[in-house]
Amino acid sequence: MIKLLEILSEAESNKCPIPTQNIELNLQNRQKAINEYGYGPLNPNEPNEKFWQAKADMWQLDTVEEAKTSRCGNCVAFDISPRMEDCMPGPISDDDGKLGYCWMHSFKCHSARTCRTWAKGGPIEKDSVSYEWQERKGE
Repeated sequence: MIKLLEILSEAESNKCPIPTQNIELNLQNRQKAINEYGYGPLNPNEPNEKFWQAKADMWQLDTVEEAKTSRCGNCVAFDISPRMEDCMPGPISDDDGKLGYCWMHSFKCHSARTCRTWAKGGPIEKDSVSYEWQERKGE
């Protein structure tokens, strides 16, 4: 009986984050990231000089090119682990990058974008690290 409870508990803790499965919650969390944390740019295929200049100014960088090196794709909270890839419905890659999960703001985000809370050290590529983030976040 105890073994069954342990298995059920582990299965519950290893599930996909709800925003990867619930589009309304994902959109709500993404909009919050846009409004409160400057997530963007909306279309990474465009120059978006105003967006990137604002990031360069905020981070006190010398050039826009420096700001463009700090993207979701290399953020410590950007999860592209194999198990997270399995959580993503539909295609996860395009010509501009890859879809992953942002543990800081709890939504599916794209590797070509960024936000004010970008932090060096990513992406998350191991399932074990992904599970650690999920446990810490309680998602």
